[in-house]
Amino acid sequence: MSIIYTPQQYALPDKAMENFIDTDEINGFLKEFENPTEEQVDEVIAKSLNKQRLNLQETAILVNASSPEMVSKIKAAAKQLKEQVYGKRIVLFAPLYIGNLCINDCTYCGFRSTNKKQERLTLGKQDIVDQVIALEDTGHKRLILVYGEHPRYDAKFIAETVKVVYDVKHENGEIRRVNINAAPLEIEGFKTVKEAGIGTYQIFQETYHRETYAKVHKSGTKKHFDWRVTGLDRAQEAGIDDVGIGALMGLYDWRFEMLGLVRHVNHFEAVYNVGPHTISFPRIQSASGFEVDKRYDVSDEEFTRLVAILRLAVPYTGLILTAREPEHIRNEIMEYGISQIDGGTNIEMKGYTSHKEQQDLDHEQFEISDNRSLNEVMEELVGNGYIPSFCTACYRLNRTGEHFMEFSVPGFIKRFCQPNAMLTLAEYLEDYAPGETKDKGYHLIKENLENYEDERFKDKLIERLERIKKGDRDLYF
Repeated sequence: MSIIYTPQQYALPDKAMENFIDTDEINGFLKEFENPTEEQVDEVIAKSLNKQRLNLQETAILVNASSPEMVSKIKAAAKQLKEQVYGKRIVLFAPLYIGNLCINDCTYCGFRSTNKKQERLTLGKQDIVDQVIALEDTGHKRLILVYGEHPRYDAKFIAETVKVVYDVKHENGEIRRVNINAAPLEIEGFKTVKEAGIGTYQIFQETYHRETYAKVHKSGTKKHFDWRVTGLDRAQEAGIDDVGIGALMGLYDWRFEMLGLVRHVNHFEAVYNVGPHTISFPRIQSASGFEVDKRYDVSDEEFTRLVAILRLAVPYTGLILTAREPEHIRNEIMEYGISQIDGGTNIEMKGYTSHKEQQDLDHEQFEISDNRSLNEVMEELVGNGYIPSFCTACYRLNRTGEHFMEFSVPGFIKRFCQPNAMLTLAEYLEDYAPGETKDKGYHLIKENLENYEDERFKDKLIERLERIKKGDRDLYF
């Protein structure tokens, strides 16, 4: 199935609202709450700490709250909420770029069709196997496959590459969850991809500001705003209820993008009774033949604020932070609400087997700021008291979509995800960790067991941890 179309060839799902992103509505709220009072901020924080999702008006109050006192309150509340809902676990994954052919001319992207400096490559079956073995040999269990937008990368191709990844088993290594970052498909195409057993299907709108969207997407399928913004509606119609949204911070005013993300969340919950599984908010970075326009630059201070605000706005949605961000920023905002990060990341085509010392932007989509190994990231997480997790239990037990909400809203994220994180951490410690990391990791597990409140659950967890030490694998609740 080709992903090439003209706007007249596609129909939106009956349930989808073509223009649920209303620029005037968002600007109206930003103007109305331009100077929020401390009392207003306190009221919004109180609602969020009651684990209720915020609306656009309430989010507008938080994004406009800029005094140091208000910002401190927002960050403290976000940290409290994150610990209540998610505990101390951080999910780890790695991106694997499958192909960088692209028909779109997106000004900010190294893959853009007009960039003649970019070296074009599509991984064959053996290439994929080689990359996956390299990733498994470091301990990874969760991948996101990334594709340019091109007729070659249709639904059938995506499904075939997913199956190749799942089939790779090397020693104790295996990939248990494959997520997708690719172009929007038609409903039948999404059905084909779903049958391959994918996890989350991720589509970033990049910017929710229509005028800016038109400026930065010059040609190609991606230039059609409504086709893209309703892409995950079609995924829902096809039965993919585990989806991820995102905005590229720095294309337009970050405050507007924040309300666009929350409006997108509201749309999913109103129409499909489930929000997105994840939200991403990468800051724009340099790419091959591209330098960042500083007009809408998002400072470190603003970036840490927006993460805290998102945590308060969507208490039960996973927040993803990538290696675009430097180590010190990643460490700080994990406190405010991040629940997933990548580790040991290499976004160069065939990058996990090339072992280059320096990044080559002519072989990559953009520049990254954190190229530490997976074990370096793991050791730092453990040292800071976080439980690194490779858990895939919810996906494999059908705790996604509405089922995920049933489990997460009463607090089961913390109850189930924390022990499952310890089990996957134990796997990593037994199979891949150097001695020092192994000692630190088991010390952290011991500390968490000592403070475990549910004694019956604790006994089951201890029994499964002992089984992992004896050679059992893939144990979860």
